[in-house]
Amino acid sequence: MHQINIDRIESDITALSRFGFNEEDRGVYRQGFSTTDMAARAWLRDRFDELGMAHRMDGAGNVIGRFGPADKPCIMIASHLDSVPAGGIFDGVLGVIAGLECVRTMKENGIEPAFPIEIVGTSEEEGRFGGMLGAQAMTGRLTREWLDSATDEHGYALKDAMAAAGLDPYDALHAYRRPEEIKAFLELHVEQGPVLDMEKVTIGIVEGISGVFKWNCRLIGKADHAGTAPMHMRSDALMGMVDFAHEIQRIIDEEGTDKSRITIGHVACKPGFPHTVPGEVDFTIVGRDLDETVMTALAGACERVLASIARRHKLKFEYEQMSWLKPAHCDADLMRLIEAKAKNLQYSYKVMPSGAGHDVQFFCDHTKAAMFFVPSVGGVSHAPDEWTHWSDIERGTQLLLECVLELACEKVEA
Repeated sequence: MHQINIDRIESDITALSRFGFNEEDRGVYRQGFSTTDMAARAWLRDRFDELGMAHRMDGAGNVIGRFGPADKPCIMIASHLDSVPAGGIFDGVLGVIAGLECVRTMKENGIEPAFPIEIVGTSEEEGRFGGMLGAQAMTGRLTREWLDSATDEHGYALKDAMAAAGLDPYDALHAYRRPEEIKAFLELHVEQGPVLDMEKVTIGIVEGISGVFKWNCRLIGKADHAGTAPMHMRSDALMGMVDFAHEIQRIIDEEGTDKSRITIGHVACKPGFPHTVPGEVDFTIVGRDLDETVMTALAGACERVLASIARRHKLKFEYEQMSWLKPAHCDADLMRLIEAKAKNLQYSYKVMPSGAGHDVQFFCDHTKAAMFFVPSVGGVSHAPDEWTHWSDIERGTQLLLECVLELACEKVEA
């Protein structure tokens, strides 16, 4: 068995962590198309140079290195280089560096792949501008209209950010990769949740990425004096929302599955004064499941329950659906390959969904695509104390290499 080198991986991940590292909170600040993000992309291209790999940056800012023949469909190993504000050092980066290590290991062992391997550091995956730009561009999910309208939370336009980084934003529309150019897509990622760590399982084989719907909701009652308005005469908007929050588990029990999630993530009371009964509350609802039929049932139940609660509390209920992303299912053949290689390596594993979004979800309907996880200590991610043990990273990268060797080195069909 050809063995990967964990010391090289640790060195590379540590090196990348310095791009955007903040000494005060120990977090990584490498948002899409920032100066630090572009510097990290230049660093990756230098690594491709060292390995003698052909490389380029496409119009969407994806950095692509290629090893192997030019006239065959590639095995694409991809994840992202950008981070959330105050992020950790493994999120996204692991998948890119693990792919780099696979190529290094193959080259030092004199292995020439029959099918090329492409390592891709995707751009703007964390949604600074509301999408997963790099993956969307490669799979043909971009439009000129979206490029023209996308902004970050501060109103800074995506077009301006790309131009400041030296990119023509409309070149992103030329980053499309035809399905026949990609033999398989693989993404290795830290779990970003607690399941593998708590259950002491080495590998999580992802069956699919949960679909997501997001609502902006509003309950409107009547602001009143907190001292003079009797409890039974109030139209308290916040009490209505709290009643709904208590119904979430029942909704999942009746309409959902063990893969269902419903979350109230943001709440704003108006007028927001301690001595005033809240006359209005604005809040978000985000629902997830791996089955779109279940998602539809969850959404319908949320609407019915909120309407009933509104009547009981003498409130008006409004909502706007901001987004509806369908679930994405990983390729069964690639899942079986990952499982077989995990068994050969004697790694424990479990098949599981991903509740978080990843680049792979855009490739699932585009080509054969799959993903697997290694544990996150305590389930922490998107935070400075995100951590995955180097021994788990070593196992995950070794598993990736075994899968890549199977896919890239099989006999080329005549």
